[in-house]
Amino acid sequence: MRQPVKKTKKLKKELTLDQKINRRNFISFTTFGVLGATAYGGWRWLYTSPLEMPGITGGAHKPLRRALNKTELFFRRFFSNNNQVRTYPKSMAAKIVRHNSDIGADGKFDVTAWRLQVNKITGEKLAITIDELKALPKTEIIFDFKCVEGWDQIQHWAGVRFIDFVEHYQLHDETRLDYVGMETPDKGYYIGLDMPSAMHPQTILAYEMNDKPLPLNHGQPLRLIIPVKYGIKNLKRIGSISFSNQRPRDYWAELGYDYYSGL
Repeated sequence: MRQPVKKTKKLKKELTLDQKINRRNFISFTTFGVLGATAYGGWRWLYTSPLEMPGITGGAHKPLRRALNKTELFFRRFFSNNNQVRTYPKSMAAKIVRHNSDIGADGKFDVTAWRLQVNKITGEKLAITIDELKALPKTEIIFDFKCVEGWDQIQHWAGVRFIDFVEHYQLHDETRLDYVGMETPDKGYYIGLDMPSAMHPQTILAYEMNDKPLPLNHGQPLRLIIPVKYGIKNLKRIGSISFSNQRPRDYWAELGYDYYSGL
């Protein structure tokens, strides 16, 4: 009579363990289901939210744009020119530099007729030749160029630092404003930069790539290299530079991308 009693107790214990396992599974699946439904509901809310009015920025849903703007303010508060991107020896630079887009720098172009137009806040316009820029102190940088598409490549560029350019042409009043705008000669591509990033000591107006003059598909005769930004801000073939307290128009920001585009 004692053995059946022991078997009955063991059976009850095993059933209790199974129940605990089933309870845990139920809780886990329920929690997963609730979180999944919440995530889907959040995605649907964002997907169906109204789009921002087209302007300096456009194409993004209003809540997303508000989040991007808040993120920009956060990073700008902590931005410091003391934080410089990592540089590499020249031997590590790519021999074949990746070419991603020709927007604003395609078609035939008369390099000999090119002048960099600088619009001062006084209304004066400077017309600067490539030889005049090459006469300024030359700076080289080898860094990891990053694209918003997810690829990166160590590249070698050379030109005049933007801060040296500002100093030489006495653009100090202009740099007290909040933004720098740059456009290609055909105005097909254009960017807006926050002034602290433009004045970063590693930002250069580049006229050389791998110790040679820029090729046409990389922005000959002059392009922007700004290591603290993603590639979409590294304008090829600069035609004009302007300064303002309002955000200048920006090609990709008008299509919904982050205006700041900082790393």
